Amino acid sequence: MFGFIKKKIEKIKSKQSLHQYGWDIRHFNLKDYGKVDYAQWLHPYDKPKIITNEMMDFYRQYIKPGAMVIDIGAHTGDTTVPMALCAGANGTVLGLEPNPYVFRVLEQNSKLNPGVTNIVPLMFAATDHDGTYTFNYSDASFCNGGFLDSIQNQNHGHKHTLDVQGRNLENYLDAHFAGQLPKLGFIKVDAEGYDKEIIKSIAGVIMRFKPVIVSECNVHLTPEERFDLYETVKNLGYKVMMIDGFESAGKEVLLTKKEDMLRWKHFDIVAIPA
Repeated sequence: MFGFIKKKIEKIKSKQSLHQYGWDIRHFNLKDYGKVDYAQWLHPYDKPKIITNEMMDFYRQYIKPGAMVIDIGAHTGDTTVPMALCAGANGTVLGLEPNPYVFRVLEQNSKLNPGVTNIVPLMFAATDHDGTYTFNYSDASFCNGGFLDSIQNQNHGHKHTLDVQGRNLENYLDAHFAGQLPKLGFIKVDAEGYDKEIIKSIAGVIMRFKPVIVSECNVHLTPEERFDLYETVKNLGYKVMMIDGFESAGKEVLLTKKEDMLRWKHFDIVAIPA
């Protein structure tokens, strides 16, 4: 009972004023990988993260040892770490997280599991142009949020703002990772509805190397924005599938027309080169 009350008080504090939270190191035992360490952020609004064998099975379908992977919207690294396990020490996983309060935890996760992962944490957002962008968050300690000015539905309840740095990712990759780009095999985008604009901004890289793409279809997107996401990916030469719980190796459903994007409120798509 006391623990519940304490957590409730922490949530109220986090909602109203800025607090910096540390992390706990947690452990997961995975088949084929053994013990894996993970830094769990202690922000009261950050749900406990898990890394499961089913999650690893999903990623291993698409991420081969030695591959280059890009995790856009990495947050604390709950998708970055399992993807890095699949890519292995000879692969490279770029984890993009512009929020400095969250980035501290991602950076910690990049240092764990040495010898079996190779994570490069990058503290900027993937944007059309280099510059400073205002992100919106649901609480004053900046747990969940993103660049929400770009979506039509502004009834998102994220009233707390934070200025972050944005960079054109395609230009950055060509300048700093040109030698590794031919190994680019997988891109994950989770940017609170800004996903389609990010995909457009790196269309050149996608066309050149044809990585598998996983992206979120956010609950706040209008029908027109959902159609735009579908057509953006489709026009790059991909078939688009809805994945029901990719973190648990869920069922994939092929989407044959843009109207299929209206069948679910909030889901992820996985796009495979056609």
